[in-house]
Amino acid sequence: QVQLVESGGGLVQAGGSLRLSCAASGRTFGIYAMGWFRQAPGKERDVVATISSSGDTTYYADSAKGRFAISRENAKNTVYLQMSGLKPEDTAVYYCAADRNWHAIPRADEADYWGQGTQVTVSS
Repeated sequence: QVQLVESGGGLVQAGGSLRLSCAASGRTFGIYAMGWFRQAPGKERDVVATISSSGDTTYYADSAKGRFAISRENAKNTVYLQMSGLKPEDTAVYYCAADRNWHAIPRADEADYWGQGTQVTVSS
């Protein structure tokens, strides 16, 4: 069992930055690939970025490439999402997720565990 708790969301102006954190409980964090997904009102939950269990491999949605960076510290059971150049269309609830091994194009229905989400609002 893995429990995930996100933090770091908030209100930011367009062009600003935020860093999301996801703290995981349990001694098996290091065997899970991790990911960040987001869901805007009335839309599906979509992948933003994922990272392998070792941290060697990452995946970014086109919308995140060049602006967001995912990283993890296995010693701290924590995964991060550094977001810069934020746009109003980035406004959503951001969720942390864990999976043993994401598919080449990660999907929300693959995840084994989810956090409760953190709201990110970008004003224009």
